[in-house]
Amino acid sequence: MDETMKFVYILILFLSLFLVIIVCDSIHFHVSRPCMTDNDCAPEKYYNIRCRKGFCVQIRKY
Repeated sequence: MDETMKFVYILILFLSLFLVIIVCDSIHFHVSRPCMTDNDCAPEKYYNIRCRKGFCVQIRKY
């Protein structure tokens, strides 16, 4: 009985680790990069990236 409970606990622990990895990998962290012009900023699919006050910022497309 103890062996079964240990197995279940370990299985839950590994599944939760995989879920955390999947969720963290799907979140997009945007780091502002220094820029001089709008062309210095890399384009993204759902955002307009513009240079404002020396850093690349996201502007949502409508």
